[in-house]
This record gives sequence, structure tokens and C-alpha cells, in this order.
Amino acid sequence: MGSGVCYGDGVYRRRIRLVARDDRVRGDLEDDFHRFGVEIRHDGHRILEARGDARRFPWETCAGATAQIEALEGTPLVERAADLAAHSDPRLHCTHLYDVAALVVAHAAAGRAQRQYDVAVPDRVDWRTEPSLERDGAPLLHWKLERHSLTGPAPFAGVSLRGRAFLDWIHDRLEPDLAEAALVLRRACYIAMGRATDLDTIPSADRVTPIAGATCHSMQPAIAPRALRVHGSTRQFSDGPERLLADAT
Repeated sequence: MGSGVCYGDGVYRRRIRLVARDDRVRGDLEDDFHRFGVEIRHDGHRILEARGDARRFPWETCAGATAQIEALEGTPLVERAADLAAHSDPRLHCTHLYDVAALVVAHAAAGRAQRQYDVAVPDRVDWRTEPSLERDGAPLLHWKLERHSLTGPAPFAGVSLRGRAFLDWIHDRLEPDLAEAALVLRRACYIAMGRATDLDTIPSADRVTPIAGATCHSMQPAIAPRALRVHGSTRQFSDGPERLLADAT
């Protein structure tokens, strides 16, 4: 892991904070592997300005994905974070910058003042774990996960986290606020697996693309060979969730 803790003994944590001030919305994300931010200015209908910042990331090319955030200018506000994909291909973005941007846009559309998600995914034992999510400090979701499928509780039992089917299921079965939380927790369940690998032993992203595919900015075929590992960029928050977003204003 490169963090001084053996896999199986810790917890992956992710915090996302969304704050609206007048016609601007700022979103910040931090977890073991990433620290990103997105800010937009809007007129209540569409994005007038969009900026992303990359402070900590696994590959040297990740920061270049901020240009994709700027390209969102002119995009209409969407009420569901998942709907931003109809206006911009997520695979061309940094996955995590994109996730923050989608949440920021939905936050603007909803007219909310502030929201914070705190996610915890204990290291898997025999491919099982119980990921959980708090929203604004209150417990909201607690799943039982085995490999890629949820085994409980209702209504999530029997639902697979894989593919488009999960997005369709949460859209059809859950009210928008709960669907958004489920989307955040699902992403964390996959990113948490990064704790099982010492990423500092992987010299460049093209060593990962045979498995991951061209799923994000740094994994694109023209970029992956020069997407060198940023050594020492992984952090450990198992016992220190209060340190997440400690630099955010």
C-alpha cells in the first residue's frame, strides 16, 4: 500500500464537501489517493465558468484533466449528477474531478447551501465488506457487499454495482437525493480496492490499462505511456478521518 498499514487492517475513507455561495458552487474531494476541487459559476440554468484544481493525484498527467472541467462551460445544470454524462464523456475526464463536477452541478441545480458526504469502506475480508456513507454527519447508507454484488439491506439486496444496470436501477427505484448518495458510495467501493496495491511499484498508467481500459484521462492510449507514477502520493486516513479536507476553506 505504501502507507505503512497492511491491507485488511484499515479503512478507505473519502470526503466530499459541496458549498454554494451566491452564484458559485465549490466542491472538494479527498481520499487515500486523491485531492481535487471544482468550482463553477452559474446563472441558475447553465454553467458560465468552470475550474478544476488538482492537488494530489496518482499519475503525473492527472492535473491535465482540469482542461476538461473548463470545457463544461455552457453546459446546462442537471438535477441528477449521473445526467452530466449526457453532456460530457466521463472517460475523457479525471474520474474524480468529474465526480466532483457532477455533484457540484447537481448541487447548483438543487439550490442547496451545503452538503458533505463521508464514506468508509473497511478492507475486504474474503471479498466481503460493509461500506457506509454519512450525509451531513448523519448515517444514511450501510451496505453489505460481496465481490461486486450487494447482499443487503433492502432495497439494495441482489443489486450488482457493475455497469450501466446500477445507474438505471438507482434512477428508477430511488428518489434523487438517495440515488446521488448511492452513486457516491458505489464509486468509493471500487476506489477502495486501490488500498490492496502498493501503487508506487507501478511506474506508469499504461501498466494498468490492459485491466482498467481507457476509463479516464490518464488511461487514454495517447496519455497512459507518459502518465508516470507520483511517488508518495498515497495517504492513510483509517484512524484520522478528521484530516480529510483539512486544507479546504
